[in-house]
Amino acid sequence: MRTRGAVLRKAPGKYEVVDLELDDPRPGEIQVRMVASGLCHSDDHVATGDIPAGIFPMAGGHEGAGVVTKVGPNTPGFSEGDHVVFSFLPGCGRCRWCATGHQNLCDLGRFLLAGCRPDDPTSFRLSLDGAPVGQIAGISTFCEDTTVSVHSAITIPKDIPLEAACLTGCAVGTGWGSAVNSAAVRPGDTVIVMGVGGVGANAVQGAVHAGASQVIAVDPVAFKREKAQQFGATHAVEWIEEAAELARSFTDGQGADSAIVTVGVTTGDHVAAAFAAVRKQGTCVVTGLGDITDTGVNIPLGELTLFQKRLQGSLFGETSPSFDIPRQLELYRTGALKLDELVTTTYTLDEVDQGYEDMHAGKNIRGVIRYS
Repeated sequence: MRTRGAVLRKAPGKYEVVDLELDDPRPGEIQVRMVASGLCHSDDHVATGDIPAGIFPMAGGHEGAGVVTKVGPNTPGFSEGDHVVFSFLPGCGRCRWCATGHQNLCDLGRFLLAGCRPDDPTSFRLSLDGAPVGQIAGISTFCEDTTVSVHSAITIPKDIPLEAACLTGCAVGTGWGSAVNSAAVRPGDTVIVMGVGGVGANAVQGAVHAGASQVIAVDPVAFKREKAQQFGATHAVEWIEEAAELARSFTDGQGADSAIVTVGVTTGDHVAAAFAAVRKQGTCVVTGLGDITDTGVNIPLGELTLFQKRLQGSLFGETSPSFDIPRQLELYRTGALKLDELVTTTYTLDEVDQGYEDMHAGKNIRGVIRYS
């Protein structure tokens, strides 16, 4: 069938909406008519070249939800009309990581930027003028229709709005899990969240849910500091140095129990400043991405060793999407997790570049493409 999607032809580059050919689903696959897709910073990292793509053109989008329109042969567990959320990290259910409850580290994740199917580097589901088009994370939610592996799809109840549910495919689990899982926030903790975009707002929510007494949000954008407090932050400041001083004032000079780095373009300087803000045995969680080829974080080795501080990376908040996404949606049902409030602005597919301009201008917590 023919569909429309936003593709990158090169990096650095901008997304361009084009007509695409989309293959029918094969065994173990479904075809989905998209309803909503989040505009995550990671897709912009691919556009800038901070994250290298395996093939161009590449169809963007890795945070989305929609309705199943076709089910591949010999594909049990899915039916036409099902509502699904995509997990940008697939889960095979068989590798060491899936088997030990670490689905976010599934071995299939190594193909996220290859654009092809994991079992065949020549196998693609999208094409443009007869040439293959890669799918980011194997899903490409910046397309009106997409064909994906069932390893990346999670069925959800039909009464949950897909515009809100789509955010659980990346931003919610990444931020929430960064606090609850990676930082292991406990009741009474003092937590710093550095950067309050789509991921950072959910790190604030996760820290609050875990019982933190003080949640200090850091962002230079006044709008985002205000929103952070709506998501439960007890304090919101402009710079990490202010946050570190606040944390020490709450802890008899010790520092924050944890600092979570969710800056849109993360550098070693961000990590070093967050590391300096935590106490002995404190945890600095690094969730944000920048140029993934950058090396070096300027932290004192003596402080790392003698203060027993922990520097912890966090991929998708250490969540297992097939379990955690339904759980997050149940929290949304009960009002314990805010999703609707995360969506600042909705866009059409043709406005994808405007969405990213607004993101860079600090106007959105999360921009969402809404398909008609």
